[in-house]
Amino acid sequence: MTLTSHVRPDISPKTPSVHPAGSAPVLVPVVPASAKRRSPPRWARRTIGPLLLLAAWQLTSSLGWLPADVLAPPSTIASAAAGLIGDGTLPAAMGVSLQRVAIGLVLGGAVGTVLALLSGLSRLGEDLIDASVQMLRTVPWVGLIPLFIIWMGIGEAPKVALIALGTAFHLYLNVYAGIRGVDEQLIEAGGALGLGRWGLVRHVVRPGALPGFMTGLRYSLATGWLALVFGESINADAGIGFLMNQAREFFRTDVIVVCLVVYAFLGLTADLIVRALERLLLQWRPTFTGQ
Repeated sequence: MTLTSHVRPDISPKTPSVHPAGSAPVLVPVVPASAKRRSPPRWARRTIGPLLLLAAWQLTSSLGWLPADVLAPPSTIASAAAGLIGDGTLPAAMGVSLQRVAIGLVLGGAVGTVLALLSGLSRLGEDLIDASVQMLRTVPWVGLIPLFIIWMGIGEAPKVALIALGTAFHLYLNVYAGIRGVDEQLIEAGGALGLGRWGLVRHVVRPGALPGFMTGLRYSLATGWLALVFGESINADAGIGFLMNQAREFFRTDVIVVCLVVYAFLGLTADLIVRALERLLLQWRPTFTGQ
């Protein structure tokens, strides 16, 4: 009878390999498991939802579930957009509307930022300005359209004033909050280093309030486009709102949707520009970008 000996496995700890003298150890990069998974780029993932929505819209229109007199199908809207672009109507309207928003944003942004600086940097300024601004911002600015017409007529002035009013309050609130949100210890440290009042404003307060300014600018741009829609309803003879009013009289839902898409596109483009400025001006501030 043959006896078979069972050999026990070697469970002793492995002795680390010793590299010869003068040779560098081989470093093996550690790749996270999430990085090994292949996924489509972000721009492709972000377009899946809108494409599915357009496909469902076209399908319901083709099947007759969504009548064309209620809402035109995407194919008809695309054809209308091509016609408006081909005859130059849409580019001219976009130019007029962009000019109105730009002028209103500059005026309202300047007023809101100056008031925020006066109120945020000085207690006397806060006592004189903040209460009045807080009362005015609770008034529906759209309800001031009749007063603007009485004061300024029906030309460009009331349209620009409405946009400026809508944008000023957002910049005021966010810049003021940014100034007052600066750490008091940073102010004390700057004073201990010999910075004067304007030196503190330049080197401490301004960087601390800059994120609030950028946030206020994004809100102001969104409000500016909203104010433009109301402003261009004041006897406008040019602009995207003028095209919408004409299309409403002739029940052209395709042209109305084209104008709405243009509004959305211009607002998205403006927001992307501000976000690019944020990445450029706020490189010193690391932020969470999602997982």
